[in-house]
Amino acid sequence: MLNPSAAVHRRLHQDQLLDLTVIHGDGTSTAAKKGGDNLGYSGHRHQKGDKVVAFCDRRCNVIAPFVSAPGNRNESPLLRDALPRLTQMARAIGMDLQGSTVSLDGVYDCRANRKAIFNRDMIPNIPENPRGRKAPKRGRKLRFDPAIFEERFRTIERVFAWEDKFRRLLLRFERLSPVHYAFKTLAYTMINLRHYC
Repeated sequence: MLNPSAAVHRRLHQDQLLDLTVIHGDGTSTAAKKGGDNLGYSGHRHQKGDKVVAFCDRRCNVIAPFVSAPGNRNESPLLRDALPRLTQMARAIGMDLQGSTVSLDGVYDCRANRKAIFNRDMIPNIPENPRGRKAPKRGRKLRFDPAIFEERFRTIERVFAWEDKFRRLLLRFERLSPVHYAFKTLAYTMINLRHYC
């Protein structure tokens, strides 16, 4: 049996409302008002909270169950946990992600992330992060399309802005993470259902 979000994805796929030629991904942080599990203190923001990495398509549909972590963890390793969930969701609705472009922020620029995307027959579109190297990279320049990268401000950032409209998610009040993430899944499902309103 499919979970509700997978059923919504299947319906979007049948109605040809999914555009998976480009997949945009990014992370967002939620501040926690009270204590709870899966929280970490983010030093540079001086806040307690958790972090989520999500993917959306070109039409602002959230297409994968998100991966979460405490707020003091780096986002880059979370991508390697999120990619199997992305391919699992695509397989559940009968879509093939082979040849899709995965557009990410410069935070995710590392060899392991690029290799994880290549191993799933997808194309990474990640700007090079010069802080990750002591010397300029030798050899062929990595493929990067700035036009695709600029789309993320109309797609994944817009999804996170829509998520902030749900006041229950703007600040985390739940002490138990499964309750908070259930509300987040419900919000993403409602964002995907906006085509039918």
